[in-house]
Amino acid sequence: MTLKCGIIGLPNVGKSTIFNALTALQAESQNFPFCTIEPNMGLVEVPDPRMKQISLIVKTKKEIPTFMEFVDIAGLVKGASQGEGLGNKFLGHIRSTDALVHIVRCFESTEITHVEGSVNPLRDIDIIQTELILADHETVTRNVDRFRKMSRGGDKKCLSILSVVEGLAQHLQDLHPARTFPIPKDRDDYEDLQAAVRELHLLTSKKVLYVCNVDEESLAEPEKNPHLQQVIDLAKKEGTHAFPLCGKIEEELSQVSPEEKAELLEAYGLTAPALDTLIREAYNILGLRTFFTAGEKEVRAWTIHAGDPANEAAGTIHTDFKRGFICAEVYTLPDLIVAQTKAKLKEKGLLRIEGKDYIVQDGDIMEFRFNV
Repeated sequence: MTLKCGIIGLPNVGKSTIFNALTALQAESQNFPFCTIEPNMGLVEVPDPRMKQISLIVKTKKEIPTFMEFVDIAGLVKGASQGEGLGNKFLGHIRSTDALVHIVRCFESTEITHVEGSVNPLRDIDIIQTELILADHETVTRNVDRFRKMSRGGDKKCLSILSVVEGLAQHLQDLHPARTFPIPKDRDDYEDLQAAVRELHLLTSKKVLYVCNVDEESLAEPEKNPHLQQVIDLAKKEGTHAFPLCGKIEEELSQVSPEEKAELLEAYGLTAPALDTLIREAYNILGLRTFFTAGEKEVRAWTIHAGDPANEAAGTIHTDFKRGFICAEVYTLPDLIVAQTKAKLKEKGLLRIEGKDYIVQDGDIMEFRFNV
């Protein structure tokens, strides 16, 4: 399972610089708007220290991490929803992603131009969100007309969907994102209504993570950067996350050897690249979780959705595992650390046998029994 996370923002906020650091693909990064036109894409390893811990105990020959895909999308500007700055094309690139990482410039510089002439992160966020909302409003309005035609015969399902879509159109017209539109959960047809809205593939229905591109000084004293604090406060109100990183430092860290990286991290007073946090946060907002399989040949991380049962997890390895699922042997890293071997796990009663309806927990180590 590989889901796409789109990197968005105004031109010249550091999107391509951060993408370069994430993927080491060296996407072009220059000081002028629309440097990126076609989206750059790259698979990025999801950092997980648990894999190394498991590997050291089971003495495996290979470690295979899980990955997610990042897409560097060109900067949007005012009027993008009406086609300004190649807006229609860029909005289409956003539509193909599953979640969004919104890069916000939170540093002052006379050397790097700002498309709006000044640094104001809340204004910048509002510009992007407004353009996405306007594009969504156009999409929903077209579908209101479609459902009106479909419901002329009195079809109850179409009439029900029409009422919700009309409410959504008004919600967007009031400049609220689709993800905050409430569909009453007590309705008998809630799932049908939710599916109908989901099928509209709205831009503002996607979850958003704010990444604040700051200067080196702000990493040491983030509380002294008012731009950063404004975005953090906004993220809290929206029920999401915002955190700082310095794109310039992250790109530098991505280009050196592991030994040099350790020295640079120490010099900058960092314990790990901030990009590790970005990847994990993006993974989480997509609702993804990790389970492991472990043996002498390899330790491997597998991606599932939060709430997936054991038979669905088995299916990520091979469809035969799901089709012929019998049970799963499950244990955890803390228990493995205590027991050290699978035999000891059994002796201590730390190895559980779970059925197909067991909800897999993040970090579970699993072995599946199946028969086809």
